[in-house]
Amino acid sequence: MVRKFEQLPLVFQHEPQTGRDDLLVSERLKAAVSMIDSWPRWPSPVVILAGPVGSGKSHLAAIWRETSGAVAIHPTAGSDAADVAAKSPVLFEDADRRGFDDRALFHVINSVRENGSSLLITSRLWPMSWPVELADLRSRLKAATVVEIGEPDDELLAQVLVKLLSDRQLALDDRLIGYIVARMERSLESAQAIVERLDHLALARGTRINRALASEVLNTVGTAREFD
Repeated sequence: MVRKFEQLPLVFQHEPQTGRDDLLVSERLKAAVSMIDSWPRWPSPVVILAGPVGSGKSHLAAIWRETSGAVAIHPTAGSDAADVAAKSPVLFEDADRRGFDDRALFHVINSVRENGSSLLITSRLWPMSWPVELADLRSRLKAATVVEIGEPDDELLAQVLVKLLSDRQLALDDRLIGYIVARMERSLESAQAIVERLDHLALARGTRINRALASEVLNTVGTAREFD
């Protein structure tokens, strides 16, 4: 019996590019990008970016952090988050997933307001859905500017795939890109995982990326969409 072995490719790090020039702006991102670009002339000291996993919140947060010099915080009981917010713009990512202490976040917002600073929060959910019990914090969150980011559309997903492939010196024809987009999960996170797996398998097997390989990867990474 003949066995086929996959040759292990050399592992190269392909860090996601999070610069402003690397951001692909579509209709769903325009409002959020405009908000990030308009800092420090924000309509309120606290801005919340709300959108699903893989929608681009972290990329936008990284751009703003680079521009503003913001410090990442996690407002938990006993943390120095409010003190940090008194001296610098602050960034709190994944508020709905990481959790926070109501009073700690309340004091952070007060510190930002009192010191003329800024707070950017990212979340999958709108703040009205957060488990907030402190009435004063609910009031502060209602005064924040909330910008919603929707799921990426097919055009953006195609552009993201092309860019991620280009970062690895890879190129696929438009038909294969369209095949992948039509069947993948609608997130930038999924696009990243698909490209990484395609690149790994193509190198390991010494083959080109074709529809069969794409189908294999979609079934294991991209969770193909169901069709009627």
